[in-house]
Amino acid sequence: MKLPLEFYTHNDVLSITRNLLGKYLFTKIDGILTGGYIVEAEAYNGIIDKASHSYGGRQTPRTQTMYMQGGVSYVYLCYGIHEMFNIVTSTEGEPHAILIRAIVPTEGIPEMLLRRNMPVLKNNITMGPGSVAQALGISRKTNTVDLTGDVIWLEDHGLTFTNDQIKAVPRVGVAYAAEDALLPYRFFVKDCKYVSKPNK
Repeated sequence: MKLPLEFYTHNDVLSITRNLLGKYLFTKIDGILTGGYIVEAEAYNGIIDKASHSYGGRQTPRTQTMYMQGGVSYVYLCYGIHEMFNIVTSTEGEPHAILIRAIVPTEGIPEMLLRRNMPVLKNNITMGPGSVAQALGISRKTNTVDLTGDVIWLEDHGLTFTNDQIKAVPRVGVAYAAEDALLPYRFFVKDCKYVSKPNK
């Protein structure tokens, strides 16, 4: 079942991030279906979060997407190299977002291999946010896409994880955020080989 708009539009970004684990993320780019289920995601808590692009109410051409009503894609270029896929959540004007860091690939794996320029399937095909976006064909061309539509969407297939199966730890690469870098806003499934950082 495709996730409804209401999944994305409440203001508890941590709860949404936790609940994304086990949800299936799909894309249909150039008529080709690819996807898998989410096993790692990071929450960014809007204007009060020093690690967020929108901290302090910052608004730039890039961050305008974050201020939209939840349920759209936020895709940006990191270090001039990697496209990063985020899910905008909460209500219009409250810029919450969730970075998808890893999925377990289940659909369209041959196309994912082509996009990732990989001859054989390895764990790193969808390990890390840049790899997820590349494998799924997500780019800045798909920024602001409606996640209840038919280009990028999420589905609930009944896959859930208990709290004992999930770890909440600090985010990756946000040392600039001072004390907020220590917040346990990265959620991942323990002992999953696709998770981008060691399961400590």
